Amino acid sequence: MTFVGTPDFACNPLIQQAMAILPILIHPDPRLQRQAQPVAQVDEGIRRLVADMAETMYAAPGVGLAATQVDVLRQVVVIDVSEDKSKLQAFINPQILEAEGECEGEEGCLSVPGVYDNVLRAERVRVRALGLDGEAFEVEAEGMLAVCLQHEIDHLQGKLFVDYLSRLKRERIRTKLAKQHPRLTA
Repeated sequence: MTFVGTPDFACNPLIQQAMAILPILIHPDPRLQRQAQPVAQVDEGIRRLVADMAETMYAAPGVGLAATQVDVLRQVVVIDVSEDKSKLQAFINPQILEAEGECEGEEGCLSVPGVYDNVLRAERVRVRALGLDGEAFEVEAEGMLAVCLQHEIDHLQGKLFVDYLSRLKRERIRTKLAKQHPRLTA
């Protein structure tokens, strides 16, 4: 994995401030199908959102979170695939520039709790995004980071990992989660 620019913001003083844990939308909530809008300007509001999303992701616990999962329609993603949770990265307005190869692996999702299944993804991706400083950077990723980037960018487009599964599996998952969270189907 190669970084161009500075997507890591662990040194940002904002991360040291008090943060909020946001409610995560659960499938089949229809709000998860909405598409996020680009961020026009990286300002204190976006930096606060990133900090709150990071706190939410770590508390869940998870390795990635898209703003649409916390009912914010902005193209913002946080990811930390490190073993010790020390490599938090923010991707604002992320775009996949290149994707190559194929890999299949088991995925889960904070918005689809308790469900895991195999999904076919690109093995390597090159992504361009804005950092917390508003400057563009690119990252070339493989392995878990590549999968996580694709998964979270899908969220920004209103797509969940279960959308890659067969219709039968999707319906079973939808029924199971609707029973566990009846307020979502009311």
